Amino acid sequence: MENMAGLKKLLGERILVTGGTGFVGSHLTEALVARGAQVVVPFRSIDPRSYFSVQKLHKDVILAVGDLKDYARVVDIVTKYEITYIFHLAAQPIVTTAYVNPLETIATNVMATANILEASRVAHVKGVIVTSSDKAYGKSNKQYIENHPLRGDHPYEASKSAADLLAQAYAATYRLPVVITRFGNIYGPGDLNFSRIVPGIMQSILKKEPLSVRSDGTFVRDYVYVGDIVSAYLWILRHFDLVRGEALNVASETTVSVLELIKKAKQILKKPMKFQIENSQVNEIPYQHLSWDKIKKLGWSPKYTLRRGLTHTYKWYRKNRRTLFPSP
Repeated sequence: MENMAGLKKLLGERILVTGGTGFVGSHLTEALVARGAQVVVPFRSIDPRSYFSVQKLHKDVILAVGDLKDYARVVDIVTKYEITYIFHLAAQPIVTTAYVNPLETIATNVMATANILEASRVAHVKGVIVTSSDKAYGKSNKQYIENHPLRGDHPYEASKSAADLLAQAYAATYRLPVVITRFGNIYGPGDLNFSRIVPGIMQSILKKEPLSVRSDGTFVRDYVYVGDIVSAYLWILRHFDLVRGEALNVASETTVSVLELIKKAKQILKKPMKFQIENSQVNEIPYQHLSWDKIKKLGWSPKYTLRRGLTHTYKWYRKNRRTLFPSP
């Protein structure tokens, strides 16, 4: 339960959430609005099936048309709405898309981040929380800690490494108030990328179709529920001065292979599900595991078990199945 000081801090704050119409951004936007913040969300398009649309969040925020690759527009939004804090979540998040279209991924993930950082500098915002990824670390057979080198060696991973390093550079060079978050695999209500394993599981169960597994099933990932990600964001905002200039890994106790996750999902949801191994992945990292001891020692920890998270997730997909999976 948040204390009143934490709640009061958001009242009247003008917060920009880039990627606010997306999966994680819409959950964060919903939480910020509920706590009294005035939220501005830049967008290029909005999916009518999205969590943002289903929850009718457009009624509670300021929507600002714009492309984050356009620096002049970014500065215009930040200054026009007198933004005090920025959560930068917007990105091209799909590894396979980055492989096919690397230039768009680099422009979106790197240059848009540079535009956000520079606009924050000239507008003197109070704080910028930049969303990075476990992918920024690149390949390793060891658990990632925050001082692990950033060595993304394929287009998506390299774009996340570069954006992360830019945020660090602005903090070091200009003393820009920045916090960097690096997440494991996020799942929960509203993820419409059905090539990801958890949305794929939900689709497979509800449509009674075999699940297609891109890898050989042995790839290991951390899985963290979107509610815990929002909790971490709010914790960072409340303790911004404590973590300013830091990079923080955010994950959970769930670190499993794809095949283990499928097995657990079938047990938790008590639903039959068939799957087929495609082994068609390209340039994906076989093993990723974040240490989140740093933020844990500072006072944050996840609240959702895999059982609780998958149950909440399934209920949302089931409730919205007609919108998500219309019958022919």
